[in-house]
Amino acid sequence: MQIRPATSEEYGPLGKLTIAAYRTLERPPTPEYAAVLADVAARTREADVLVAVDEHGDLLGGVTYVGDPGSRFAEFEAADEACFRMLAVDPAARGHGVGGALVEACIQRARVDGKRALTLYTTDYMFGAQQLYQRFGFHRAAERDIILDSGLVLRSYVLELHENRH
Repeated sequence: MQIRPATSEEYGPLGKLTIAAYRTLERPPTPEYAAVLADVAARTREADVLVAVDEHGDLLGGVTYVGDPGSRFAEFEAADEACFRMLAVDPAARGHGVGGALVEACIQRARVDGKRALTLYTTDYMFGAQQLYQRFGFHRAAERDIILDSGLVLRSYVLELHENRH
């Protein structure tokens, strides 16, 4: 498996894969959020979209890494933080380390960028993802939780990176 930046030819397929992954949740995305998930090209203009591909170049998953607090995709305000969003693994590829490889790539990118912390939001419907994040050392930061107008609670997780700087 290789983790690398998405190519323009992969934007459409990654958008479809991301929607397919999110539709497996108990509470699938609204049509409005599905449109955001599908628009990979828009994300690449303000963030870094990484993909996981197998040895044949087939798409296994993707994630959006945001290092600039000025990006409309940023879910943080401090310049020494970064976040990742829209982590998605092809449902057929789950359980093979794809999600972990994408998370690790974001952690490494944040370290290279000199960030103090890497943040993310997840929902109660993403229990497997929460377990993955906890294995990497992310901890709950309830004071940063967000409740959307729809009532959906976005649970904040943070990984402190300052001890791990080189």
